[in-house]
Amino acid sequence: MKWDWNAVSDFMPEFWRGLLVTLQILALGSLLSFTLGLVWTLLMRTPSRLVRWPVGVVTEFVRNTPLLVQLFFLFYVLPEWGLTFSALATGVFAIGLHYSTYTMQVYRAGIEAVPVGQWEAATALNLPRRRTWTAVILPQAIRRVIPALGNYVISMLKDTPMLMVITVLEMLGRARLFSQQHFQFTEPLTVIGVAFILISYLASLLLRALERRLVR
Repeated sequence: MKWDWNAVSDFMPEFWRGLLVTLQILALGSLLSFTLGLVWTLLMRTPSRLVRWPVGVVTEFVRNTPLLVQLFFLFYVLPEWGLTFSALATGVFAIGLHYSTYTMQVYRAGIEAVPVGQWEAATALNLPRRRTWTAVILPQAIRRVIPALGNYVISMLKDTPMLMVITVLEMLGRARLFSQQHFQFTEPLTVIGVAFILISYLASLLLRALERRLVR
């Protein structure tokens, strides 16, 4: 089979559209997962069981059900209850929510890794609880968990093609549509594979640079 450069050229406009959507999903989904993960972690550390118990049930349920099932539920079931969102918004929320239950565990490990002496020093200085968290504990914990959070960014990137099932045309969705219309499969799918490799590699480099900067 000969490589058809014309097919690559024809596919590139679709590829750029799909890439933009993929990067939007990745950026917004990562932001949501990191924020929600931290919220879950802090809620699970509250003294009240009335808070910890429902948070624990929800996060365990989300973590132990497939992302694909959650996508179908949010996109096809919620509208029956009067809650309708765009396919892209649904996809971003699903990925962010799903991975927040994993980043929650990362934050928990980072917080527990902060030396006990830091808590004791904050208590000795009579720092308010909020100040203890924002100025002492969280800055140290987040530095420790940057590499693990970065791994989940890569995982989210590799899961973006799942959004194709709810009609989001990210990179793979665009490649699939182009292939069906032009009967050219090798070139668009190869371009997509290379793009995923390059984005993953660049993301890992950026995360390493951020890690080095935070460790200084």
